[in-house]
Amino acid sequence: MLNKKIVVVDDDESIRRTFFLLLSEKYDVYLARDAREALARFEKIPVDMIIADLRLPQKNGLQMLLDFRQSGYQGRIIIISACADQVQKKELEKLRIDRFFIKPPDLKSLTETIDKLLAESKAGES
Repeated sequence: MLNKKIVVVDDDESIRRTFFLLLSEKYDVYLARDAREALARFEKIPVDMIIADLRLPQKNGLQMLLDFRQSGYQGRIIIISACADQVQKKELEKLRIDRFFIKPPDLKSLTETIDKLLAESKAGES
């Protein structure tokens, strides 16, 4: 079975590095510092999950995720942000966000959620 592919989008290099170290033993992890870079990676490599911050340079995380969905992305999405008060539940439902974690997330809970969501994903869903 091929490894599941995850794109982590955050402008903070230490957060990207932490996610890489946390997830790369189980999954193929791709890192992006902004929406433009993430969208470029998605066009080249279908991914199973996107983990994104809300506050990104140039285009915020919700706008980026809308672009992903409009381009046909059907995979899993987790948002991790310190800005929970800036998001309405309607927006999360519209974009089919699977989970929202407040920064800093509990890493055990986060990895368990990632494992569960990816295990539930159907082959070829992305």
